[in-house]
Amino acid sequence: MTAIALPRTRVLADVIPGGLVRDSALVLGGAGLVGLLAQFSIPLSFTPVPLTLGTFAVLLTGAALGPLRGLLSIGLYLLAGMAGVPWFAGHASGYGFASFGYLIGFVLAGALVGGLAQRGADRTPLKTAGTMVLGNLVIYAVGVPYLMAATGMDLQTGLAKGVVPFLVGDGLKILAAAGLLPGAWALVRRVESR
Repeated sequence: MTAIALPRTRVLADVIPGGLVRDSALVLGGAGLVGLLAQFSIPLSFTPVPLTLGTFAVLLTGAALGPLRGLLSIGLYLLAGMAGVPWFAGHASGYGFASFGYLIGFVLAGALVGGLAQRGADRTPLKTAGTMVLGNLVIYAVGVPYLMAATGMDLQTGLAKGVVPFLVGDGLKILAAAGLLPGAWALVRRVESR
């Protein structure tokens, strides 16, 4: 049986020359970026889920690094935070708190967005926006049930406290990503055409 190798579309990280050392640095850098942007956090009095830029960092990291490096990078962020690195929102670490499900969703979203970016879904603003919406849905799909289980909330309350307060902010983050990623690709094309 012969396997047919299909060409793989590049992600932004593939533009940087290098091999294992590059990939390791990108994985570490992506985890650090998520940890840094998660510190831009606003606690909300009516929900245990803070408003952060961590989601934005996760989606950008996944898109820029691709599925495997994105999974490893966000997975490293999660595992290091569970082990005590204080880089979850508000300099928190550990596990089992009410918003922990969103962090688990980060890992899955980073891999999904990376896989879609590897198929070229980060090249235009519209495709990028769709990719980021799907990534956010994955985060909500894991975060809300975990929030409900941890707090005893019903579905209506879980959505009211775990999704609704974040829709406007997530929409703004999606718009920013829809400008940044296609803009980065335009820059790459311009540099490579010289």
